[in-house]
Amino acid sequence: MFSTNNTYYSLLATIFVVLTFVFPSEGQLSATFYSNTCSNVSTIVRNSVQQALTSDSRIAASLTRLHFHDCFVDGCDGSILLDVGGNITQSEKTAAPNANSIRGFDVVDSIKSSVESSCPGVVSCADILALAAESSVSLSGGPSWSVLLGRRDSVTANQAGANTSIPSPFESLANITSKFSAVGLDTTDLVALSGAHTFGRAQCQFFSQRLFNFSGTGSPDPTLNSTYLATLQQNCPQNGSGSTLNNLDPSTPDTFDNNYFTNLLINQGLLQTDQELFSTNGSSTISIVNNFANNQSAFFQAFAQSMINMGNISPLTGTQGEIRTDCKKVNGS
Repeated sequence: MFSTNNTYYSLLATIFVVLTFVFPSEGQLSATFYSNTCSNVSTIVRNSVQQALTSDSRIAASLTRLHFHDCFVDGCDGSILLDVGGNITQSEKTAAPNANSIRGFDVVDSIKSSVESSCPGVVSCADILALAAESSVSLSGGPSWSVLLGRRDSVTANQAGANTSIPSPFESLANITSKFSAVGLDTTDLVALSGAHTFGRAQCQFFSQRLFNFSGTGSPDPTLNSTYLATLQQNCPQNGSGSTLNNLDPSTPDTFDNNYFTNLLINQGLLQTDQELFSTNGSSTISIVNNFANNQSAFFQAFAQSMINMGNISPLTGTQGEIRTDCKKVNGS
């Protein structure tokens, strides 16, 4: 049929490339996933985040954390957004790592509403979380990256999984490393993604154990800078309110930069799990912290890649899950 074998194989290769482009394999996310169905989705999300930032300086960090807490529980599937109702009997929102601390749901709903107005029934809530995280970081002075898209939304939530899979601020570095490893993320991902604590706030209850009676010693955590300790003890007195907010980065609290890492070098990490990255003897994380503290562009490059890696955790694709109309509930419930 063809004059030469080369022509035949060349045609086969062309057909394969065309089919692969038109019908991407299941499980494959793509930066151009919505190019024909909702080409302006990134702009819609970015504009919404920018608008939210005008009235809430914390929202960028909060939206980034939402994506993180979503991905660590059964993958990046938007399950963290589901309220109790219909077949959802327990919400991830009330799991211990999220209850009374995770926030930004109203902004996600607002973004979803804007996206639905432009492209109804097309963009998943899981993808909105991924896009909102990138916009939040870049609008706060951090890196930009091409967000891979094509996730679909779960029809279930996993509160028990949220309780066990999301890293806690009270854990050892070994435990945190194991939780990252369990979702396919390595030590560089762990250190880079921890750098998201360069913006945002934390409540006293998440680090007060370091201030007065660390690990039952009757003394403060010895890895806390003494001047910083005095400030934190004033902000978070014993028997005071556990919900008082403190800047995760006291130097530039709303800017995405590498000051988180320079803070660790002088023992000014707020959470136990922050300071452990630098103060755990013999840990492979120490050299990474030093590198990021001395080279912001190295941190930015690593952070962008680690966000892509995290965004690739077990997405629902193809015909799995659904595209929720309302991020808070499964369709038809």
